[in-house]
Amino acid sequence: MTHKLLLIDDDTRLNGMVADYLRAHGYVVETASTLAGGRERLRHGGHDALLLDLMLPDGDGLELTRELRADARTRRLPLLMLTARGEPMDRIVGLELGADDYLPKPFEPRELLARVKALLRRAAPAPAVNSGEVLEFGRLVIDLAARQARLDDRPCELTSHQFDLLVVLARAAGRVLSRDQIMDVLKGHALEAFDRSIDVHVSRIRAAIEDDPRDPKRLLTVRGAGYVFARRQDA
Repeated sequence: MTHKLLLIDDDTRLNGMVADYLRAHGYVVETASTLAGGRERLRHGGHDALLLDLMLPDGDGLELTRELRADARTRRLPLLMLTARGEPMDRIVGLELGADDYLPKPFEPRELLARVKALLRRAAPAPAVNSGEVLEFGRLVIDLAARQARLDDRPCELTSHQFDLLVVLARAAGRVLSRDQIMDVLKGHALEAFDRSIDVHVSRIRAAIEDDPRDPKRLLTVRGAGYVFARRQDA
């Protein structure tokens, strides 16, 4: 299968180099140098992943990220943020808004290619061997075939990476997993291997699966140790 990528970056020289490199590895690549141009291409659809610069001449890539995650049609579009701003807070804001991965400039083309492949692997349908697996925890149901978590049969808003992380924790229900253990299980599918990205995604997962503060917590932080997904979740 040939994957179609959209690259939005105002650096036309970088656009050309990156697009040529990815095309040489079998991808179809469209490019845009402004938010307006990117929105126009996105309206036509058919993209398998988006590579988005943070700073653009007519706005902020974070603004487009918010729009995409608020729209049911693009909520699950794999999104890799590219930016020259390498401050940890920039990474965190991007991830909190729903970016799946983050790559600061300058970057090695091979690393970009590896991250694109990882994004597409995470977005791919679950293998047939897992097609019937459903994890149930009271009101919360995690359907591996549909790659969807539902609370009272309402879909929880999770990115592809957050769903993978939730599955790792749920399969180990009742057992504390350290950040290193989580990253090891997600090897080849994870974000940058730094602890704070996991903290951010766990926070997003909690917001999606814990809708009532009066209910028992589903996902707990064990200070200095890691996280544990509650085995019993009657609520």
